Amino acid sequence: MEENKRYRAYKIIMLVVLVAFITFLVTSIGMYQYLTNRDLGNYLITSSKESGDIKNEIDKYKAIIDKYFLEEVDEEKLKEGAIKGYIEGLDDPYTEYISKEDMEDYMADTTGNFVGIGIYMVKDTESNKIMVLAPIKGSPAEKAGILPGDLIVSIDGVQYTAEEMTVAANKIKGETDSTVKLEILRGTETLSFELKRENIKVNPVEGKVLENKIGYIEFSSFDEGTAEDFKAKFEELQKQGIESLIIDLRNNGGGIVDEALEIAGYILDKDSVILYEVDKNNNEEVEKTENDPIINMPIILLTNENTASSSEILAGALKDHGKAKIVGTKTFGKGVIQQLLTLPDGSGLKITSEKYLTPNKTEINEVGIEPDEKVELPDTVENVLTVEEKDDTQLQKAIEMLK
Repeated sequence: MEENKRYRAYKIIMLVVLVAFITFLVTSIGMYQYLTNRDLGNYLITSSKESGDIKNEIDKYKAIIDKYFLEEVDEEKLKEGAIKGYIEGLDDPYTEYISKEDMEDYMADTTGNFVGIGIYMVKDTESNKIMVLAPIKGSPAEKAGILPGDLIVSIDGVQYTAEEMTVAANKIKGETDSTVKLEILRGTETLSFELKRENIKVNPVEGKVLENKIGYIEFSSFDEGTAEDFKAKFEELQKQGIESLIIDLRNNGGGIVDEALEIAGYILDKDSVILYEVDKNNNEEVEKTENDPIINMPIILLTNENTASSSEILAGALKDHGKAKIVGTKTFGKGVIQQLLTLPDGSGLKITSEKYLTPNKTEINEVGIEPDEKVELPDTVENVLTVEEKDDTQLQKAIEMLK
């Protein structure tokens, strides 16, 4: 009898276990069918079987959005966002998509005139923020106290990352006399600025005569017409009797390569190599000077960590040919060239298409150019743009070398 009770108890326990297992199995199958029968599950399962072609992938997500997304869909914004994301996937800080609406402002920048607050900006990859390279002299930004190295946190309350620099730049621009609010990170301190926009003349080429008949020329980017302005300024100083020349490229972030090539042509001998351009297939194109030089005197270039791109082309060419000494600190190290392609719909793609090498075939990208005389500014100097001549140790070293 006792044995029969144990047997019945065993059967009951096994029946409970079996029912629980069947219930679990049925539930699992039901959930699996529920998920896989839904469109999302089907898309995800299908995507693993297909080649991963970008159009197929986007079509899948478009179908999901069309079926489930609650709000109205702006197809143009979706398309633009997809293109931007695709380009950002290249992980190149210098390649960027420019919308049709932004192209006009972008082209205005290269000609050297726009309405804004007057700052040069670069992408700071370490912080993923937009960094102020330098304010333009006499601009609202300089007058307000914005400094090189400041990080832009937000514009009119909207935060922007380094990848969104073109969009941010266009937000900073606007109508004359309108205002824009910037939140700036300087070290650990957060600062707020409200600036009035003005008509900005970018990159005036400035010059003067220093002691011992030393000419001094500075400009902060290579814009359309910079080479011609440089030539005019040199000829003006030459009439005042200069016998040597300092070219200040500190905080010069580059610009139009042809302008740098033209200035190099004023100094290098005819048929001298200025740079080598190398494309993805290792095809080389050589840029050479075409005319006899117009500047025949000792030259010193001033550089720092913000001397970049076209500035490095000029510095590398003059250094390799022995036409100038470099004083200051190592340059930024941007040794790649972008070209701007205009697409049929009016948008643009600024794309890294070549790297450049100096006449001695020295790599620049992510390396920089070492100065002949390394000179740091004193720790007390916060801004090279406002440092007085007597405290500018880099400038004083150049003057000493040219005496």
